[in-house]
Parts: sequence; C-alpha cells; structure tokens
Amino acid sequence: MTKNAKYILEIINRSNNHLTAEQIYQLLKEQNPSVVRATVYNNLSYLYKQGLIRKISVEGYSDRYDKILRHDHLVCRRCGKLSDVLLEDLTERLQSQIGISMLSYDLKINYICDECLQKEKEEDGV
Repeated sequence: MTKNAKYILEIINRSNNHLTAEQIYQLLKEQNPSVVRATVYNNLSYLYKQGLIRKISVEGYSDRYDKILRHDHLVCRRCGKLSDVLLEDLTERLQSQIGISMLSYDLKINYICDECLQKEKEEDGV
C-alpha cells in the first residue's frame, strides 16, 4: 500500500463524516501539498476494491467514503444529508431469504431530515 493510500485510509477511519473525494483531497493536501486529485481518486478506487473502505452512492450527489464498520445509513431525500444508523445485523436473515452467501449489504433508508421538515413548515407558513 502506498504512503498516500495509508494517509487516505487514516483520514477516512478518523472521520465521523462521510467524506467526498474532494474533501479527502483537501485534507491530504495539508499533509502532502504536491498531491494531485488523480492520486486521491486512484487510491480511493484501490482502497474500495480491497474492501478497506465503503463507497456510498446517493443519486444526485458525489460519492462519499466511509470506514468499514457494520452500520447502515439514513439519507435525506431533500438535501442528501447522510447519517449513520446502527441496526441489527441482517446478514443471516437476508442470506436465508435469498439462498446465497453474501459478502455484504448496503442499506440506505430514505427519509426527510428534521432541518428539511422545518424548512418545509416555514415555507408553508406553519
């Protein structure tokens, strides 16, 4: 693993946020001013393919990256806010229902966040 890949993995594992490639690039640039965006994208692809990070895709938004830790996500359908949610591990139940051995699953629960609900109320004059 390259030095930059190690730094990127550390950045993701230390973060409590779901970082975009651009955010990771900015953080890595603080440690290595000569780094270029292509390095970040190539290393993110490598880390993802190796199963060392999670890539979270939400339609209409940039991919975000997350640490490998059994958890699921809440996704606001209005603003794209992404939040962690800890649910019971459903692997065994899902495997028995589909009848195949699974490597992993990615559960994203769509909802409307409190901030967007509040804005909606304000716009409706409630």
